[in-house]
Amino acid sequence: MKLKSWITLAAALAVAAPAWAADTFRVGYLRVMDDAQAMVAQEGGFYEKAGLHTELVEFKSGTDLIKAIVGGQLDIGVLGFTNAVAWASKGADLKVVGGAQQGYHSLLVRNDSGIRDIAGLKGRVLASQSEGSTADVVLKGVVLKEGGLSADDVNVMGVSPAVAVQSLVGKRVDAAFLFEPYDRIAQLVAPVTQIYEVGQSWPFPCMVVITSGDTLAKRKDDVWKALDAQREAIALLQQKPDEAAGLIAHYFIAEPTLKTLSRGELPRETVIAEAIRTQVFTASLNEADTRRMQEIADILQAQGSLKTRDGKPYEVASILDLSWQEARQP
Repeated sequence: MKLKSWITLAAALAVAAPAWAADTFRVGYLRVMDDAQAMVAQEGGFYEKAGLHTELVEFKSGTDLIKAIVGGQLDIGVLGFTNAVAWASKGADLKVVGGAQQGYHSLLVRNDSGIRDIAGLKGRVLASQSEGSTADVVLKGVVLKEGGLSADDVNVMGVSPAVAVQSLVGKRVDAAFLFEPYDRIAQLVAPVTQIYEVGQSWPFPCMVVITSGDTLAKRKDDVWKALDAQREAIALLQQKPDEAAGLIAHYFIAEPTLKTLSRGELPRETVIAEAIRTQVFTASLNEADTRRMQEIADILQAQGSLKTRDGKPYEVASILDLSWQEARQP
């Protein structure tokens, strides 16, 4: 092809390309209620209101999300703090810039299992998330200890939340450690009872907003706009859960209704609104949160999932950049 033709083709492509493509702000999320603020901010137009053109990118695991952050394919993401601190301890250029959701994790047992408390899990099969996940760390480092058990006392099956619900229905497990909305769905479709909820006895900042140090340096204004948008989304979740559920119910339940054991066919918006009401969303991280985050890092280090070169305790403060909330505080 002649040079003139190449120039003509390049010009045509430049005209055809969307003008916003180079400035698109990419937000990573996992399809769990803990990440609802990211979804509501997108579906409710809060990112657009803040002056951002965003692309919401779904990930199947926190590990994949972090790889995209570090690799520059993603600008911010909402994910479990345990994953973020574990990767940061290995040298990943990560910064925690905001809060998301406090740690709701529910321990459900089948009604025919005979299990009445945490200690009753000894020798039983329990469905939870994969090893190293936030759920796994809290289950083994906090919950089982409250029942006087170790990780070796329980047969923990690492599966996705959806598979955990199916396993309860199919009686393949005796119990499950779940977060919303899968906890709510399980209680509606399976004969189970909640015997424990970690947020009531050991509240902790489960999900946080992360970015890379590089992105924060180059696009701080956009990061702050995204945090502003997510704060508005959190306000909607907390103050108008029914309205928020109408925006995001389809993310979790494909069909318009959910067939339940005792309440008939429920609109999916009703199920998700009920799940939202169990949650504590927060855009900021306070001193109690940062102390708890340090406790979590210490648990990870004791479990061998987090290691420092000198063997000293990992300092969580090294990955915190809370300048946005400090600037936005009245």
